[in-house]
Amino acid sequence: MRSSFSIIIPVYNEIKIIGKFVNKIYESFKDLKVKYIFVDDGSKDGTAKWLSDNLSKTFNKKNFELILLKKNYGKGYAVRKGIEKIEGDYTIFIDSDLEYDPSDALELFYIVNKNENKEIKALFGSRYIGGKLQLRRHFFNDIAVRINTWIFNVLFNQSISDLHSGTKIIENNLLKSLNLSLNGFGHEIDISSQISSKKVNIYETGISYVERSIEEGKKITIIDGILSYYFLIKTRFFLNDIYTQISMLYSLIFMTFIGSFFGLGIGKIMITIVFAFVGLVNAMHRKLFALSIVFFFIYLGSLFSSGNGRIYPILLFYFFSLWLTKKFFRNTNKRSNKFLNFFV
Repeated sequence: MRSSFSIIIPVYNEIKIIGKFVNKIYESFKDLKVKYIFVDDGSKDGTAKWLSDNLSKTFNKKNFELILLKKNYGKGYAVRKGIEKIEGDYTIFIDSDLEYDPSDALELFYIVNKNENKEIKALFGSRYIGGKLQLRRHFFNDIAVRINTWIFNVLFNQSISDLHSGTKIIENNLLKSLNLSLNGFGHEIDISSQISSKKVNIYETGISYVERSIEEGKKITIIDGILSYYFLIKTRFFLNDIYTQISMLYSLIFMTFIGSFFGLGIGKIMITIVFAFVGLVNAMHRKLFALSIVFFFIYLGSLFSSGNGRIYPILLFYFFSLWLTKKFFRNTNKRSNKFLNFFV
């Protein structure tokens, strides 16, 4: 019998707690028709053997699938292999380290299952909202998550509170349309950025979180934190469709040119860099025609003053043009029209 939804569980070197995790997730979902997809990412501590020997003792053989990778490719790769096996309408993602409670994942399923008009296509569990149990042991990890989330919200026009949550549920049609490519812990950024690029709302609900110590098996390192900034830049500025890439180049050149007219010395360089960045951000949500309207209004603003004082009417006309283009093109249906995709 086909399952109504799937659960993807990436696993790596969790021999100490994998038995407890399997029991907890089984107890949480035992009354539902679900396909459990365990992906062992090249464990070296006996986890793969434990899964091979014991999963059939807990789950019906028709309800689970075990994928054993020969080496450690990274969480993102493991998740992509799991996506190839999903069934049903939705897929839940949950880490196997017991920092996240499987019962919270069940709550996410009930929320989207009650979503009668199917508005919720992506629901993330957040460790920063709600009143559930929390334990954090690594101050700088917490700060890094908050900073990364803020940067993500700026770059992708979102307002989520927990970019790196390991518990989420996504509609399968949406999930299959994503072109995921990042391995390792860049997976959370990859999947969130692609959902955002499709203009799909990301909903959130509170979940509990009990962070492990390094001795207990915590795997995130400072290197992963540094790489997260690289992944944010890569997903925002390089992993785009051709329409967005051309718009970014167009906007970058024009806004860099405008910025070069203001300031002196170091101030001139800083203003030019800011204008260039703003140009890239503009092109994330507008294409050639809409950008040309913005640039025309910037030109109009430049006519109202001279010298460095021109920046004030330019900014006034610039923000007005952003409002105008957003209002005018908000309801434009571009999905099947290549011309509109390129110019609007």
